[in-house]
Formats: sequence, structure tokens, C-alpha cells
Amino acid sequence: MNEVFRVSLDQDLSGFTAILWQHKIPHRVLEQGEEQLLLVPYNVNAEQIAQLYQLWQQGADLSGLQVQLNDRPGGLQVVFKTWLSLLLIAVSVIITMMVSLGDNIQVMSWFTIVEFHVQGNKVYYSDLLTSVSGGQVWRLFTPAFMHFNLPHILFNLLWVWVVGRRIEICLGWPVLLGLFLFSALASNIAQFWVSGPMFGGMSGFVFALLGFAWFWDRLRPAQMIGMPPALMGFMLLWLVLGFSGALDALGLGSIANTAHLAGLIAGLVVVPLVKLIKR
Repeated sequence: MNEVFRVSLDQDLSGFTAILWQHKIPHRVLEQGEEQLLLVPYNVNAEQIAQLYQLWQQGADLSGLQVQLNDRPGGLQVVFKTWLSLLLIAVSVIITMMVSLGDNIQVMSWFTIVEFHVQGNKVYYSDLLTSVSGGQVWRLFTPAFMHFNLPHILFNLLWVWVVGRRIEICLGWPVLLGLFLFSALASNIAQFWVSGPMFGGMSGFVFALLGFAWFWDRLRPAQMIGMPPALMGFMLLWLVLGFSGALDALGLGSIANTAHLAGLIAGLVVVPLVKLIKR
């Protein structure tokens, strides 16, 4: 959401907000310190709302109010504004199909964090530093694109589209790209450290998206991504269930809990960096 104006707490905005509701103009009033902030969605002309507030203060008749709503992106506009989110989703689908949901071990070894081979019931794999120093840097990121069942990929890519798209529209594709690279790197290395190379999925990135959106909305209410605060409770509950083994007991399979935790921390860490850059 965009900030329209700030006024002191002792100023009564109820009359003005009643006019906005009367004309079905979505808005939100937040208290921050000793001030009140009026916020409107990105498709509402914030400058026009500020001008209307000045007229309201002067006692003007706003009964014939008309507010310009910016057109929501559609068709090719959606592609141009959210191309990175769509690209991450497309690459995930392609690589997941290439590894046949984990059944194609040979192709899967191209995308795991280190090269591996299976002999009998044992998995043998390379050293991470040796792999990276040998030029196989892509392996630090490609595990995020592999998924091993349909609910796994549908759940992850739904969150990439819903939250990643909002971040890309609100803050730009460089922020989303940086968040993906950092969270994928952190979650992949952390998961490899505890379980070896046999893992994959966008879950670390998804937790980074949710953590980033939650923390950003707390620090920058004037430029909100707009995710419900209850999502943080959901993430923490999911982490607790994962580490407790409850999800495995429910038949959801092996969960990359360390990747989830590392991704969440990565998303929280990125927020102050982006805030500093944006400032």
C-alpha cells in the first residue's frame, strides 16, 4: 500500500474515512509513534486522495467525489511486471519434470548441491568445497527447482506466485532475485550440512518470502506488501511440527526442516538490507 499523508494522533480522521468508505475507496489508517498514517492500495491515486483531504479540511462538499483508479495489470502487463516470479515457476516445473519427481536419479545428479551416485543402499557424494571450487557453482541454487511429488510443487509454487509476485510488483524484480539467491544459498547449504545432497524444493525460498513479507510490513507500513500477520504463526507452527516429526508421522514424507528454518532467517535478514538500499 502507498502512504497518502501523516497527521498527529489528536486529529480526528473519522469524518474523512467515512467519506472514503461511502465512495468505496479502500484505505487503512495505522498508528505509528505519535502519528496516524493513511494508506491506500497501489491502484488508488494517492496524490488525488491527499488533495481531497485538503479540500475536506477546508469544508468543501465531496458528495460528488470521483477518484481515479489505476488500471490493474492484465495480459502482457502481468508478464512484464511479474516476469521473474513466472520464470522461477517455469524453471521449477521444467526441472521437476526432467528429474521425473525424483525417479530419474541420473538427471537428478545434475541439479543436486553436489554430484552423487548410488551403490547398493548407500549414497556417495562429492565434497561441497571441491564441487564449488571446480566451477559447479550452479549447484548451490538448483536444488530449489527440484520437487518430488505433486503436492510438494503445487504448494511451493502457489506461494511463489502469491507472495513472490506481490514483492516483485511492490519492490521490483532485483529485490525478489536477491531474496531468491540468498535464501536458496542459505537453505541449500544448511540442509546439505545435516542431511547430505538428497533434497530439493522451493520450501526454503517460500519461508524466506513469507518471513520477508511479514517483517517488511512491520517495518514499512507505508509501503506494505500486505500479507496477513497470522502467516508468521502458521510458519512457526509448521516448523515446530516439522522438527517434532509430526508431519512425517502424518504421511507427508521427509521434510527439509533445516532448509525451512534457514530460509525463514534469510528472509528476515534481507529486510533491513533492502530497507537501507531503498532509503
